[in-house]
Amino acid sequence: MQLFHSPTSPFVRKVMVVLHETGQLDHVTLVPASGTPLAPNTLTVSQNPLGKIPTLIRDDGPALFDSRVICRYLDDRAGAGLYPAARVWEVLTLEALADGIMEAAVLMVYESRLRPADLVYDTWVESQWAKITRALDALEGRWISHLAGPLDMSQIAVGCALGYLDFRVDDRNWREGRKDLAAWDAGFAARPSMQATRPE
Repeated sequence: MQLFHSPTSPFVRKVMVVLHETGQLDHVTLVPASGTPLAPNTLTVSQNPLGKIPTLIRDDGPALFDSRVICRYLDDRAGAGLYPAARVWEVLTLEALADGIMEAAVLMVYESRLRPADLVYDTWVESQWAKITRALDALEGRWISHLAGPLDMSQIAVGCALGYLDFRVDDRNWREGRKDLAAWDAGFAARPSMQATRPE
């Protein structure tokens, strides 16, 4: 298989962590495929009309995207149980929440990097951060017991989302007022799969 890949994408990182955790890293060739909405990678567009990464090229079927689809496929392929039937709806909801954090943070980054400085819309940037803070508050207030349970896909997604906040918007100090989530993150971030996929 081939994975269209950028080491700084939090969505790619989710897939990479799953590959590490399920022992499938040697089954995938990483293909550099960085791009932006203004300049998508042409190789990626040839396989994914949305032009987004990650995109997974399989030998036995069409390309798979986005990260949630790829992670579910890799979990099924390995029989890893990252989407346990007994709590699958909670896992999927938390994965969607984590993806929402990542999406909002990526939009914040794009706003400052892709727009001319005089066109950056600060109110819109703050509205993205407001989504993130609501999601973080929900994790702190409602989901710590789930995150503390056996490894599943929601933990991987949340860990990658928090890692991306540290990587791109660390000045926002997401840990303030969220000691339980910060403590969980400190432990989860120490996993070998998370250490091996840290963006530089």
